[in-house]
Amino acid sequence: MGSRYGPAGAGKTTFSSALIQHLRNNKRSCYYINLDPAAEDFVYEPDLDIKDLITLEDVMEELHLGPNGGLIYCFEFLLENLDFLTDPLENVTEEYLIIIDMPGQIELYTHVPIVPSLIKALTKGSLNISMCAAYLLESTFIVDRSKFFSGTLSAMSAMLMMELPHVNILSKMDLVKGQMARKELKRYIDPDISLLQDAPTSGLVYEYKDGLDNGDPTDAQKVVSGDSFAKLNRAVGQLIDDFSLVSFLKLDAQDEDSVGAVLSYIDDAIQFHEAQEPREPNDDLGDGDMGE
Repeated sequence: MGSRYGPAGAGKTTFSSALIQHLRNNKRSCYYINLDPAAEDFVYEPDLDIKDLITLEDVMEELHLGPNGGLIYCFEFLLENLDFLTDPLENVTEEYLIIIDMPGQIELYTHVPIVPSLIKALTKGSLNISMCAAYLLESTFIVDRSKFFSGTLSAMSAMLMMELPHVNILSKMDLVKGQMARKELKRYIDPDISLLQDAPTSGLVYEYKDGLDNGDPTDAQKVVSGDSFAKLNRAVGQLIDDFSLVSFLKLDAQDEDSVGAVLSYIDDAIQFHEAQEPREPNDDLGDGDMGE
């Protein structure tokens, strides 16, 4: 099973649709679940949709909650009515790849234990589903290093919180094609903390520079150029480097080979091929094809 999440606009639903099309092209079975209670437009109609149980719009209107509070309420409601999800999955066999489209709000994966509780319900007991989380970060973030490293930290935080095999993806690679040399792009694929040193272009300060003060708390510009901010960025960079958890795959959802390459990593993470039942040589032959 693959579960897709990441910041809003990262292309999660587009990737899910591309993945479904790729699976169909290769005659593989899939089961598509939408767990975003605010999602509206789908290329492929979900086999199971949380909106048949609860919608974010209804929650916000009836309980007077904001989008984030409403989303958390929707998932708490799902956990209280988990048979809505688990009962249909009892009949989904191992040859199916289960695709779960998740909301983009990162708080669900880094701040509250809701998604880990959901993961536990799906991976334990009678379902015993092998899961892989796919985190999507839009590739255009690489032109704003502060956004890129913020996304990298979010990926690492979610990896630690969810405790699942993880595939991190730079999506929409077609938008940055030809804009960056391959050698420079590699510094983002395997995040290179030395990128934080290029303060003028990154908007970040990694090292103390002569002539900069320690940051006047009443002056935003001085705060982000001061020594204390430099130390914070250095600590963040060291944290990413020490854990060495996050690296990215490149994805162009319009390119079937790119989608297939990402799928191969997901298959490996959930040990998909190892889980398939071995077939007898004549399993795929009809009676008329049998030898004498």
